[in-house]
Amino acid sequence: MALRDPANLVCPRARWYWTTRALGCWLLVWAVQVFVLTQTHGSRSANLVLLGLTGLVGLAHVLVMPQWRYRVHRWEYNSTAVYTRAGWFNQTRRIAPLSRIQTVDTERGPLEQLFRLSNVTVTTASAAGPLRIHGLDPADADRLVAELTARTAASPGDAT
Repeated sequence: MALRDPANLVCPRARWYWTTRALGCWLLVWAVQVFVLTQTHGSRSANLVLLGLTGLVGLAHVLVMPQWRYRVHRWEYNSTAVYTRAGWFNQTRRIAPLSRIQTVDTERGPLEQLFRLSNVTVTTASAAGPLRIHGLDPADADRLVAELTARTAASPGDAT
C-alpha cells in the first residue's frame, strides 16, 4: 500500500517568509565577509573569491529553497489522524493518531506576524517529538486547532 501525500499545502505567503529569513541570514554572512575584506591588508583575491562564492550560493538558496519547501510542506487531518510532510533536503513524514494527541498549540513569531502566518504544534506521546505545521494562514491554524481539540476531547483513551 502506497502512502499518499497530505492534501493541504501551507499558505502561499510562507514562500515570502522563507525567502526573507534566508535573505537576512545570507546578507549577514555577506556583511561579515565584507567587513573582514575591508579590515585585512595585503592580497584580497581569496577574500573576493569567497565573497563571490557566498553571493552565488546565497542567491541560489534564496531563489530555490522557498519554492522547494512550498512544494514539499503539506498537512492533513481526518477523523483518525494528523499527517504532515516537511523539509526540503531531509523530508519527514509524520502521522499522529488523534488518540495520541496531548496538546495542540499555535505560535506566531514577529516575522510570521508580519507575513500573517501561524504555526501549529501537535504534541503526542511519541518519543519522536511533536508534529509541526509551519506557514499556515492564521484562520486555517485557528480552525485546525479548534477542530483537533474538539476531536481529541471526544476520542477515547488517555493519549499515552
